[in-house]
Formats: sequence, structure tokens, C-alpha cells
Amino acid sequence: MPKYYEDKEEDGQACWGVREDLRQCLLESPCVLQENKSPKQCLREGHCRSLQMTFFACKRSMLDTRARFRGRKGY
Repeated sequence: MPKYYEDKEEDGQACWGVREDLRQCLLESPCVLQENKSPKQCLREGHCRSLQMTFFACKRSMLDTRARFRGRKGY
């Protein structure tokens, strides 16, 4: 489940909340903790797929000129 980091200071980067949630999800996954794989390998295997797709949609919305009116995807 995504965790919105209200107590953290925003770092000024786009999609920072989704990036932080994806990072935490990967670091807390059994793939990293029990199998001792790198987070990059676990991401390629399909762990935390929903957050990965949300992060992709957020990054893609940065390039979309319609996002000026609609706002960025994600949170």
C-alpha cells in the first residue's frame, strides 16, 4: 500500500512521492530481504509492479503537453 510522506520535506523533484514509495516497497520486499537480490533485479522480476506503473505514468505525464491543463499523474 502506498504511503504518502507528508512529514518529509519535498526534494523538488517530480514524482518524488511515488519514487519514495517504490524505493521503500523494493527494499521491504521478500526478494531483497530473504533472497538477497538487488532492488534492480527484483524490479525486473516484477515486484512492486503497481508502483512501477504509477511512477512510469507520472514521468510520462511530464512530457505530455496536455499535463499543463490536467496536472501530473500520480501524487
